Amino acid sequence: MPNRSTDALFQLIKSLEKSEKRNFKLFLKRHSGSEELKIVQLFDALDKMKEYDEVQLLQKNKSLKKQQLSNTKALLYRQLLASLRLIRDEANIDIQLHEQMDYARILFNKGLYLQCLKVLDRMKEMARVNQQLTYLQQVLFFEKKIEALYITRSMRDRAQRLAEESEKVHEQLTLVNTLSSLSLLLYSWYIQHGHARDEKDVKSLSVFFDAQMPPNAAQATGFYERMYLYQSYAWYAFIRQDFLSYYRYTQKWVSLFDEFPSLLRIETAQYIKGMHNLMGAHFDLMNHEKLAECIKTFELFTRQKVVEQNENNRILAYQYLYTARINLYFLQGTFTKGLRMVPFLEKMLQEYGPYLDSHRVLVFYYKIASLYFGSGNNEKAIDYLNRIINQKGDLRTDLQCYSRLLHMIAHYELGNFDLLEYLIKSVYRYMARMGNLSKVEEEMFTFLRRSFRVGAHALKPEFERLLVKLKKYEGNPLETRAFVYLDVISWLESKISGVHVQDVIREKFLKGRKRSR
Repeated sequence: MPNRSTDALFQLIKSLEKSEKRNFKLFLKRHSGSEELKIVQLFDALDKMKEYDEVQLLQKNKSLKKQQLSNTKALLYRQLLASLRLIRDEANIDIQLHEQMDYARILFNKGLYLQCLKVLDRMKEMARVNQQLTYLQQVLFFEKKIEALYITRSMRDRAQRLAEESEKVHEQLTLVNTLSSLSLLLYSWYIQHGHARDEKDVKSLSVFFDAQMPPNAAQATGFYERMYLYQSYAWYAFIRQDFLSYYRYTQKWVSLFDEFPSLLRIETAQYIKGMHNLMGAHFDLMNHEKLAECIKTFELFTRQKVVEQNENNRILAYQYLYTARINLYFLQGTFTKGLRMVPFLEKMLQEYGPYLDSHRVLVFYYKIASLYFGSGNNEKAIDYLNRIINQKGDLRTDLQCYSRLLHMIAHYELGNFDLLEYLIKSVYRYMARMGNLSKVEEEMFTFLRRSFRVGAHALKPEFERLLVKLKKYEGNPLETRAFVYLDVISWLESKISGVHVQDVIREKFLKGRKRSR
């Protein structure tokens, strides 16, 4: 994992653009107190540091006392946020709506009710056009408050209309809330457990999904209701490894932005996440042409201002773009070519480490390890797999399991048989404890245990027998994850033919492309 400090103030300063730093200095010029001078010194000192080191900070800045440092840091943090708040972002609908609400409250407090209502009317229209239901609810609540205190006579039946509007918005928000919660819970299930492991998992997941899905979900018409509905179905299909349904709902998720183009700049991160899942669906379905098309589309999108001028969007876009490119190398069997990306990935993980979640970093490590394994560099594959295996936490037990399995196979490839006997027992116990043993994995463990007693001359027939056994499970949905995480079929074929895994996959790719023409 990247080793950069997680000090909140230091992270905030390092995230600032040059223009934002300049704006902060101008903001502070309005103040001349001693406290402001101290926070300027602290700001400059932290800005120059590459890594946060409190001892070094105090040694080089004698005016900063240890007893005062905590309070000074807190003040600097607040002032930085205040200066950033003053930089008006015309594209940020939240800031615009907040500003309009501030104006409305000022006018209300002065007793200028009609002027206040005019501001609220503009805000209501802005919120409605941009599907901002929570702000719309706030406006309606404020309007009802004014109507109860002061009869405006601005329109007939105003009270009735406000009540009807409020009820409609309430129903929409309830549906959005229920669907967004369902989507989040399903995604959380996947992050903790990975794909469904057996019929018991599938059944419990189905019962949960049916119980949580609101009966009026089919009536969803707004952007947010439909987005969370499509997300829920996408996660549900993905966990069950129904990759065709997963593709259909991720495509609906992305296409929703064509129907509501104004929401693209508001919910950019959701579009990026949708594209990531759509590209992932093409990978799971082994559709290399569609994946390549999506990557080109996504690359063009990452060059737009809405991505380049927003740190959060830029980080999300880069990590998902790299993931998709690696997946395309996997499908095309060009593992060695994919290894050229590793220095860029390492740089990204180092630079953006504090902003990436642990789950995403582990996925990158596994994909890099797979690139090395596929190209025949088992030592480097083991190095990256160790980073996952040594990671503490309970995220993605399936990823931990397959990292151990690939780690064991890499040692087998290197001929580390003294270590391998211990690894087989250790990995078997780990996966059994996690309830993670599939039929494919059972067959592989049986083969590896038996291979110790078989001479090198007799291994090829053993590989051939195992290949025949495993091919029977290729169409089984509950065995799919074994072939997604580790292309064991191609590995066995590589052992039988005496070539690298990537050469086997490459030959399959080229044959498949010829047939499609």
